[in-house]
Amino acid sequence: MTTQSTFIKGAAILAVAGVIVRFVGAPMRILLAAIIGDEGIGLFQMAYPIYSSLLAISTAGIPVAISKLVAENLAFKDYREAMRVFRIALLILSLTGLAISLLLIFGANFVAVTVARDARAVYALQAIAPAIFFVTVMSAIRGFFQGQQQMVPTALSQLLEQAGRVAVSLILAVLLLPVGLEFAAAGAASGAVAGGILGLGLLLVLYWRSRKSYQRLIESQASHNPAGYGKIVSRIFSLAIPITFGSLILPLITLIDLAVVPRRLQEIGLPVERATQLYGQLTGMAGSVVYFPNVVALALSMSLVPAVSEAFALRSTTLIKSRSAIAIKLTALFCIPAAVGLYLLATPITVLLFRNAEAGYSLAYMAWSVIPLCLYVTTTGVMQGLGRPIVPVLNMVYGGAVKTVLAWYLTALPALNIGGAALATVVGIGVAAVLNLYHVARHTGWRFRLGELVLKPGLAVTIMAVSVSLSYRLLLRLGLPMLPESLANGAAVIAAITAGLCVYGAALLLLGSLSREELALVPWVGGRLVRLAERFRLLK
Repeated sequence: MTTQSTFIKGAAILAVAGVIVRFVGAPMRILLAAIIGDEGIGLFQMAYPIYSSLLAISTAGIPVAISKLVAENLAFKDYREAMRVFRIALLILSLTGLAISLLLIFGANFVAVTVARDARAVYALQAIAPAIFFVTVMSAIRGFFQGQQQMVPTALSQLLEQAGRVAVSLILAVLLLPVGLEFAAAGAASGAVAGGILGLGLLLVLYWRSRKSYQRLIESQASHNPAGYGKIVSRIFSLAIPITFGSLILPLITLIDLAVVPRRLQEIGLPVERATQLYGQLTGMAGSVVYFPNVVALALSMSLVPAVSEAFALRSTTLIKSRSAIAIKLTALFCIPAAVGLYLLATPITVLLFRNAEAGYSLAYMAWSVIPLCLYVTTTGVMQGLGRPIVPVLNMVYGGAVKTVLAWYLTALPALNIGGAALATVVGIGVAAVLNLYHVARHTGWRFRLGELVLKPGLAVTIMAVSVSLSYRLLLRLGLPMLPESLANGAAVIAAITAGLCVYGAALLLLGSLSREELALVPWVGGRLVRLAERFRLLK
């Protein structure tokens, strides 16, 4: 149970940090829009996608490779080789990060004129360019700590990075606005640099603090058979390149959506403006909401890579199977109620977040993509830990092909329109998730248990759904006479979600979906939850 709780606690730490980061980042966009307006946001957004794309190329999946290779070496207590892997990868990332940062600085004018088609974007591009170097180096150190199954350094650096980004972006945007809108946008973009410096600085402090204890482990190591530099570099890139391709598939599918969905909406008689409006509701509103629960799956996946890598290096099939099983079960227990909750409260949520009731139609369909997306992300972590990163990439390619064909057909059905595009996303990601689950079963011995993963959680979710619907309607009726409509809706949504979580947790215990051992795995409060459940006789 100790080994299980280690990676689950790591996932919980990363999930909490991820949720906080998103909550901190969301108001920044609202405040930034109020400061620099639509045009300023446009200049800012011209720099950010280019930065994100170049950052993905710069890191190239190497942090995940570091995490896996370090975990493998530590499984055999080969501390020297783990450090060699880290240092070689750090050198590679430092050089690529520096090169791409310089490339963007000196090529900013070309990108602004030819790609963004607004010469004023050059300032934002040059301001954000140094962040590529700092974030790339930071990702290497995060990978080293994650390989040791230490997730706190990553979580703390994420929080400090986001805090620095938000604070500096807003302050510089205000200070530079009198100089010119393009300089205010550049100030906002430079927040990424400040965040990168702060996050990297914290990680360096944590690294130096842990270096002495790690050095003692190296000195206590009896023997060491170092691999050649070429072999280490080859292993790093053999893992990193497929992961990089995988990270580029979803953006590519988004581009396909851009080419297919508005066009097919226009072909059923909708004007250009209306088609663009519906596409914005699907991608900018519904899409942003359904990816929020994925924070938990991403955290679990990051924690799984070193945990499964360690078990794989030790050739412990029992440990691989148990860690894969608990990860998939936790994902199912989380993503099913998340999908149902988003479906039931689709319109109230879009009204609360975007003041747009119509976007609830897209969200109601897109909500169901939470289940396959979370399962795909979690199982991708298992496959990467097993040293098979190309498998999830190919599975998402197949899913993307299915999604594209369905989007072409379903979006053109007048009865569905934009809902057809959302439904195509659900099915496409579902194909990728099912294929991933098949490969996990094939390579780990894990088996799908209908009662454990569907029937019991499904019954608990049904009870939760009733409570959510009744709570929202009752609270809305009680609140409307006393509160403004928007405030009453927001309060009812939050209260219904809270009620749903409590009812769902109790239902899981009553139905026997969670054992005493599994409940004890909950980080920080597991023991208290077990005692509380025993007091009310909720454990079977």
